[in-house]
Amino acid sequence: MKRSILLVMLVFVMTGCVTRSHYYVLSTATQPSDVYRFAKSIGVSRVILPSYMDKRKLTIAHSNSRIAQLDSVLWAEDLDHGLTQRLISFLQKKFDQPNVFAYPWGVERQPDITVKLQINRFLAQGNTVYLDASYLIMNRRNKKSHAYLFNTALKTSSEPAAIVDTMGRAFGQLEEDIAEKIK
Repeated sequence: MKRSILLVMLVFVMTGCVTRSHYYVLSTATQPSDVYRFAKSIGVSRVILPSYMDKRKLTIAHSNSRIAQLDSVLWAEDLDHGLTQRLISFLQKKFDQPNVFAYPWGVERQPDITVKLQINRFLAQGNTVYLDASYLIMNRRNKKSHAYLFNTALKTSSEPAAIVDTMGRAFGQLEEDIAEKIK
């Protein structure tokens, strides 16, 4: 009897039926609410994330000081790279401008505008997704820069797919905020 149970468990483990991983991305850029013509080039530095987002697991908060990473809910991309590419793609659409580049610029001249984004908090706690960020926009022509704070809290459910969807909507709000400050 023990041997049969052990054999059945071994079959489940070998076929992957015991735990099933779900993979998600946040790198798909949203459609901007409005499109503007913008003739200046834009450089976007790699998005800086909190260290708990370095791992490929979805992180949720149980309290202000206790987090957990969900073993079966995985990011299919490095989030810093994916969110950087998403912001670039969004700004290209928003300003109808292909001259939006990732740092290092890889172009002969420096961009007219640079954007540096640091996300300080980006996770679900209870039924809310929180996104707190700061960003710097610098006009490289006149050497003026402005720092901005952004935060949003959006309702969600405790289901991982809903959390990821809400995180996407929260980042979409941040993208619109950055674009508004650039224009």
